[in-house]
Amino acid sequence: MHAPPSGLVYAIYYPVLAAIAVPANLVAIVILSRGRCGLSKCITWYLVSMAVTDFLVVITGVILNRIIGIYFPFSVLSTTVACSLSNALIFASRDSSVWLTVAFTFDRFVAICCQNLKAKYCTEKTAAVVIGTVCALISIKSVPWYFIHEPKYIIDNIPWYCNIKLSFYTSPAWRIFGWFDRISIPCLPLLLMLLLNALTVRHILVASRVRRRIWAKSNGENQSDPEMESRRKSIVLLFTISGSFILLWTPNLINFLYVTISNGYYSTGSNLNDPKFILQESANMLQLLSCCTNTCIYVGTQSKFRDELKNMIKYPLNIIINQLNKDQNKSQS
Repeated sequence: MHAPPSGLVYAIYYPVLAAIAVPANLVAIVILSRGRCGLSKCITWYLVSMAVTDFLVVITGVILNRIIGIYFPFSVLSTTVACSLSNALIFASRDSSVWLTVAFTFDRFVAICCQNLKAKYCTEKTAAVVIGTVCALISIKSVPWYFIHEPKYIIDNIPWYCNIKLSFYTSPAWRIFGWFDRISIPCLPLLLMLLLNALTVRHILVASRVRRRIWAKSNGENQSDPEMESRRKSIVLLFTISGSFILLWTPNLINFLYVTISNGYYSTGSNLNDPKFILQESANMLQLLSCCTNTCIYVGTQSKFRDELKNMIKYPLNIIINQLNKDQNKSQS
């Protein structure tokens, strides 16, 4: 995550994104945690963990890195220690969000395509273990990002801002780590999600044809199949979440492949009209946008989530109305 860019577009985009993403993820965490959306506990665990990590991405990547960097460039967060820690937290929250999305996709692949494994794998306990393992491994992987920086300036014995050390580009160990990071985010997750979704679609098409024939013979052509309806809702949720992820992260992959194939470099943002910078920052903007899309997906695809959201909105309004009615009755009496 490079230094925040200057410009009116970025100064408007990131505050608007934070204003939407923070309440959206908090609402998703609260509603999903209550377990009233008609989803299994296994799915709920994954969705809550994804909402929590998306919320952390907003705090670290959007607010601390982008908004503070644009509007308050000389704050305490600009010291070398603070920005190094912020960088490590950004990578930890971002990578956790990505790999939890992959874990959720794999869980749904098992549930839909591997019936023999479903009973053992798609459980609340397994989901908790997978989530804890993913977050622990990603946290360990993100620690080296704290140590790649050196001060840009030293003023009154206080190191300010972060420059990447020259050894990051020359040391074999750092170069291996850099390639490992780029393969793990976003190359491998995108490939895995495309593969899992392709296998899931193939299985669904085959299974749907067979089940449709059996159901039609047993119950008639015009009667609906409740099992297929339940499966359809799960599939819609899976494909919208994974499809949104693939769409918003693909520009990041394109940017990485472009820089790698052309033996180029990542833009520093000194020239806002540089095509490399435009591609790079557009990819970052879309990547950060992915931290608030899941709540919109839940609202669009889950009727019980919409009902819970309506109840959440109505609750404070009902309290205010009841209090006003009580005050009015007291004044009349």
